[in-house]
Amino acid sequence: MLFIKSANSLKTRIIALVFGLVLNSLGNALTIVSGCGSGIWTAASVNIHQLIGIDVGIMIFIFGIINALTNQILIRHIDVLRFIEEIIFISFFSSFIQIFTDFFESLGWNNLSLLFRIPMALIGVCFFCTAISLYQRANIFMHPNDDTTNLLRFDYLKGSAVKSQLLDFTPPIVIILICSIFLHQIYSVGIGTIFSIIFNGILIQNADKFVFPSLKHNPNINDQIQNKKE
Repeated sequence: MLFIKSANSLKTRIIALVFGLVLNSLGNALTIVSGCGSGIWTAASVNIHQLIGIDVGIMIFIFGIINALTNQILIRHIDVLRFIEEIIFISFFSSFIQIFTDFFESLGWNNLSLLFRIPMALIGVCFFCTAISLYQRANIFMHPNDDTTNLLRFDYLKGSAVKSQLLDFTPPIVIILICSIFLHQIYSVGIGTIFSIIFNGILIQNADKFVFPSLKHNPNINDQIQNKKE
């Protein structure tokens, strides 16, 4: 095994990656089961599904591929391994979301009153923002969309998580608005979505400071391996 010298050990980074993957899936499942608004990219997928019938899961996967390709442009070189890693992340991510969603629905959480479902949605957003912070800092590999915001944040926007999140939200918002023109309705957008749009960047920045603060923003592990070879 190749050990890379960095701010954190490889073991620490792997733990952060795995925990972040599970926590992100858990948080997204809570927002889905709450019925009070999902993440903005998921909402865009739902609206496309309503307009042209493409399955939501397939649409989320397509968005993931588009993000992974976008990341190749943002890093200014071809990194095949990075692309494959991000596709692997999507596969596990979508599977875990389905497992958690099925479990919560089996408990009847989707039928609870709004008094419980609204906090459920807000907690879900806090969970997946914390998860994003963890595996972005570990920087082994991550959901391609979160890699996009990570690259925008540190390579283009001087470290601002708020600006990178707002810029990343622009395409799905435009998609939702275009779909609404034809549908005469907006689907899967609620208090959880609005909370996510406003607070995603703030929550991620605060998780960087207060959740596992000894975990640093590590360089991408593929870049480290390549630099070591050179």
